[in-house]
Amino acid sequence: MTFNFKQLTYLFVFILGINECYSQLGFSHEIGVIAGPVAFQSDFGVRRDFETNAGNTGIGIGIVHYINFAYRADCNCYTTDTFFNDHFKLRNEISWNKTNLDHFGKWADPSRTSENAERLRRHSGVAQNFDIGTQIEFFPKSIRSFQAFSYSFAPFISLGVHFTSYNPEVSTTYGNMNINDPTNFWIPWGEAAVPNVNEDPFLFDGNDTTWSVVGSIGTRYKLTVLSDLMVDLRWQYYFNDKVDGLDHNLKSNKANDWLVWLNFGYIYYLD
Repeated sequence: MTFNFKQLTYLFVFILGINECYSQLGFSHEIGVIAGPVAFQSDFGVRRDFETNAGNTGIGIGIVHYINFAYRADCNCYTTDTFFNDHFKLRNEISWNKTNLDHFGKWADPSRTSENAERLRRHSGVAQNFDIGTQIEFFPKSIRSFQAFSYSFAPFISLGVHFTSYNPEVSTTYGNMNINDPTNFWIPWGEAAVPNVNEDPFLFDGNDTTWSVVGSIGTRYKLTVLSDLMVDLRWQYYFNDKVDGLDHNLKSNKANDWLVWLNFGYIYYLD
């Protein structure tokens, strides 16, 4: 994954440069850790199916960094009282998530005894993603008042862009178990690719990069003067349909891959 990490390194250096510019302006910093369950929505299983949504779940972890515009680190004082400074924070993040994927729903139901159904049941995958990106968080309540313990909870919404290095895995225990043999997988996928099955594959087990848009809603809880607990529910949409390792050409394939991630975090104020 040298090529992908090289791109991620460039982006990371760029974000550090932005942070350095803000640091020169005296804004304070916060750092934290996040972790929680991930529900991955992809071409595995049936769309809007509870068994699929409950079964294809994984885990995500990350490190977050915030720029707090309401407080100046160079003088231990509040910044100029503006709406932006008192209601927005900049969130930078490095995170990783992994989800084991299987086929659920009516087409893979045990009651189906066809070879095609068996191909689905024997096919599995792994979605594994490394993210780096930035979000802007909006706090409807005053950040200053929250830091002064005027209230315990500070709800927020956020929106941002992430750069993702994805590395899916594909496997099957059907037939000769060769993932390069399309007859080991659900036949309609291969038929949709014929006669260009090699030029237009429906399975991917390599690595690549893509962009994604990230939105979340959550809240902070004031734990101490210098620390908060955080919970947020994230929606992340990838501008690619290969993140899960499967991108078939049937009409049922209507959307790119996306996920929902419930984060629990601990945030510490550095200065």
